[in-house]
Amino acid sequence: MTTVRVLLADDHALIRSALQMVLADADDIEVAGQAQTGADAVRLSRELRPDVVLMDIRMPGLDGIEATRRITAEPGAPHVVVLTTFDDDEYVYGALRAGASGFLVKDMALDEIVTAIRVVATGDALIAPSVTRRLIAMVVEHPSPGVAGPVSLNGLTGRERQVLTLIGQGATNAEIAERMHITTPTVKSYVGRLMTKLAARDRVQLVIVAYRTGLVTP
Repeated sequence: MTTVRVLLADDHALIRSALQMVLADADDIEVAGQAQTGADAVRLSRELRPDVVLMDIRMPGLDGIEATRRITAEPGAPHVVVLTTFDDDEYVYGALRAGASGFLVKDMALDEIVTAIRVVATGDALIAPSVTRRLIAMVVEHPSPGVAGPVSLNGLTGRERQVLTLIGQGATNAEIAERMHITTPTVKSYVGRLMTKLAARDRVQLVIVAYRTGLVTP
């Protein structure tokens, strides 16, 4: 069993403590460290090399967006998962532009957050359903060079386009495998090839490409 090492970044000690207690019960997750500011998160990410950083957006001093930008700019950067609230769309958009790979809402059940951490660590990252469509619509409407800029799908095979469409619709690897009647490892191979061909950093960028190229509509 592979252990997922997580760095918790939140200025509220109670939230960090709650997450620490829940994650401590998971055999495959280890809390590598805790940060109460964005600056601490950047420093500890470099020192501890976690697999996933669970990042609050609103923190004093260096906020979660800038901290995410600095962390994801590092070689071999961890996946950054942003913790947000329902009214934080602008902040979440900024975090996506900064390189975040996933988004969770703070009122999700704690066990759902644990599951999401596992999913993100495998590269099968998606955005919380409550913010997905609004977020993607904002990204498509306001392009950013740092987030899956203009691309061509000319180099993709028909099957690769089908996989990209399903990714854009929010399907997991297991769901794609079931719909296309192929194995999950085969889906992972398709995803890897898509990332290479489209110069996408992660699955979130593949979602954006699917929307921007019209394979999926908001």
